[in-house]
Amino acid sequence: GSLERRRCLYLHTSRAFCQMVEVLLAVLILVCSSVSCGSAGGYTGLPALGGIYYYHYGGAYSGFGGAEGERAQQLDQRFYLLKLPIARAAMVVGGCLLVFPCVLILVSVLQVPWHFPAWLLIECTLYIVIAVSTVPALYYFLHSLLSVYNSSVCKEREQLYQSKGYQGFWCSLHGAEIAAGLLGCMAAMAYLLSAGLAVRDYRTVHEQKQKPLHL
Repeated sequence: GSLERRRCLYLHTSRAFCQMVEVLLAVLILVCSSVSCGSAGGYTGLPALGGIYYYHYGGAYSGFGGAEGERAQQLDQRFYLLKLPIARAAMVVGGCLLVFPCVLILVSVLQVPWHFPAWLLIECTLYIVIAVSTVPALYYFLHSLLSVYNSSVCKEREQLYQSKGYQGFWCSLHGAEIAAGLLGCMAAMAYLLSAGLAVRDYRTVHEQKQKPLHL
């Protein structure tokens, strides 16, 4: 009926499109955060795995053994535990950012803003608060990661792996963590845009409700 058509029309609006972009950004933040966390398994002798791992590091590579292998595993586990709280916090934030636009899409599809226009002002306020809060959250995320990478655990781990010819264990931000930071910045801009669109839609709804009803 006409009610279902009006509900579906919302999904074609610029505000709905912006909210769907926010959903996508939140999913990507979750993925990047999980990649940043890594695995708790510790060191595994890559030559023993065979296949591409063996040939990537060279057939003659002997790998770790004895006390060095145990030390590498200990450092891996300690490094993982240092990063785990940061990654978990980022994943929780990403999950909240995923739920928030989904709820707003559902509310708008159910036409709550039409029956209660003040909801759009509440939505605008929430968007502004989240956008402003994203800045210190990103600072905490990156600052905490850099503290882990500057720790003695990471430095010793890096030196131990480099002594055996391994690459990719540097004490610096990797691609997924940088991507999470950039996605957070993009999300903050999307929230500010959604706040502006909510104000615009509030004015539109307010004007339409002031017009006389034509039967």
